[in-house]
Amino acid sequence: MQGFLGLSGAILIQVYQTIFRNRPTAYLLLLALLPPITTLLLMSFVTISQTNEDDEKKHLNGFSLIALVLASYLMAEIIVGNIFSLQLSVRIITFTILIFLLLSPISVAISAHKEKSYRIIKYLLEQNSPEDEQHRSQAYFVDMGQSHGNYEELPAGADQGRDMNERRTPEWGENMNLFQAMCTTGFWFLFVTTACGMGTGLATVNNISQIGGSLGYTILETNTLVSLWSIWNFLGRFGAGYISDYFLRSLGWSRPLFIVVTLASMTVGHAVIASGLPGALYAGSVIVGICYGSQWSLMPTIASEIFGAGHLGTIFNTLTVAGPVGSYILSVWVVGYFYDKEASDEGNMCTGTHCFMLSFFIMAASTFFGALVALALFFRTRNFYNNFVHRRGANTITG
Repeated sequence: MQGFLGLSGAILIQVYQTIFRNRPTAYLLLLALLPPITTLLLMSFVTISQTNEDDEKKHLNGFSLIALVLASYLMAEIIVGNIFSLQLSVRIITFTILIFLLLSPISVAISAHKEKSYRIIKYLLEQNSPEDEQHRSQAYFVDMGQSHGNYEELPAGADQGRDMNERRTPEWGENMNLFQAMCTTGFWFLFVTTACGMGTGLATVNNISQIGGSLGYTILETNTLVSLWSIWNFLGRFGAGYISDYFLRSLGWSRPLFIVVTLASMTVGHAVIASGLPGALYAGSVIVGICYGSQWSLMPTIASEIFGAGHLGTIFNTLTVAGPVGSYILSVWVVGYFYDKEASDEGNMCTGTHCFMLSFFIMAASTFFGALVALALFFRTRNFYNNFVHRRGANTITG
């Protein structure tokens, strides 16, 4: 569902332009109330159930296809809507189509529920057949005889050995709690890369309107950039997970290597924006947006593989604290500081490439440093991925 989350910004912009135009107070009230109300209404439907991996992959592919169609539709709607002045009736029609696409994943859920019900009914019918009843009775007595014949007494030191295993330091891939994870170098490597990657991405999108204004972009062009940011974010979330999983299972390339690639690409994107060349903001925002979305796809997967899934929620949410921290430092102490300094020399507004050039070169240096840290994480976990994760992926393919 990372893809749908990445598209949420573009969807909310369409909601504002169609329903809440010139009513920002009502729109902010919707943003404040809708998420918790939706969570409270639907939380009772969340259950844990056993699934077949092949069936699960088929249904996830269905969700992914819908997400791609939705992203394509949103991109077309944003570009057309910003080029042409659409009437309210046309916006209502396009918004209705958007709602239909948002509701379409229900069809995948209904199909999965029907298939599950069919398998349950088939299983119950097979269990109630006379021949199957006779086979189960024979198997029961055989198992009883084997269990009585194979009884062995545990050695006296078994409990002590088990206690020692419980007290030992977990290794890569084993379930760790937050404290155990924080005692590893891998946790802090991820924390630093998160601060550099997500922090610079958030600082870019938070200041993209001011950047466009200083470079002479029109309000329409900057609004288009902000709207399309969610599309690039989605492509990063969707593509990074798929590509990294493919190369991990096929060639054994560990996922931290893709963190190195995305942060190095963000370095290029920030440098492109800092250049101030014609169209540089468009090209740079695409690169930074895609790489920023990639972080959200790669980080939780790497955390679950390195620290286990037992306490993933606590560990990953602690890691994501680095994003706002990095964004605050870069937005306030770097971008805001240098913009105010340049604007004070020209008045209240700053125009020209010098307004943000130094800030984005500093952010490029930050992501380059994050790439070096991610490279250290790659070498730190390379043996783990070669010995465990790649082998597990190969067993899944052959199985």
